[in-house]
Amino acid sequence: MQYPEPISKLIDSYMKLPGIGAKSAARLAFYTIDMREDDVTDFAKALISAKRDLNYCSVCGNITEEDPCYICKDAGRDRGTILVVEDPKDVISIEKMREYRGLYHVLHGVLSPVEGTGPEDIQIPSLIRRLQSDEVKEVIIATNATAEGEATAMYLSRLIKPAGIKVTRLAHGLAVGSDIEYADEITLMKAVEGRREL
Repeated sequence: MQYPEPISKLIDSYMKLPGIGAKSAARLAFYTIDMREDDVTDFAKALISAKRDLNYCSVCGNITEEDPCYICKDAGRDRGTILVVEDPKDVISIEKMREYRGLYHVLHGVLSPVEGTGPEDIQIPSLIRRLQSDEVKEVIIATNATAEGEATAMYLSRLIKPAGIKVTRLAHGLAVGSDIEYADEITLMKAVEGRREL
């Protein structure tokens, strides 16, 4: 049995979202149909607003309503430190901590030869332009601990160090509260490499 066309279109639209398969999309579509009309209208307006009203900061690449973003405009930020992340969600995660007071640079991806993503496909050229300022003393690379994230971190390090800028990497290893016996070899290796004096 085929769904009526409006439901099929709605299912197809939900399936374009990451991690949503046919069954989940159908569940979401039928849930949407059962919603109050006001809620559906608000939902549609929120989608349109997010698409129309948000853009990327011309300085750091973070998602923002105004350009430059509030972080880049904040005169109280440490302009000597730039923390490099893969995407805007990472900025939000680090900001929740309320400890880091430097600037950010969002790459919008990582190097991945398998997927054909090279340095020109992500925001590496704009990072290099930012580093030409004498203010920047340290770049903290906070890409994910994946093969692509590690390759990107190594590439950035080799690119930046000759300029005399300190390059650091976020520590990786055992999570707080975890047991050593349940950790995999790579996590343990990173924990040993990132050890510090007590």
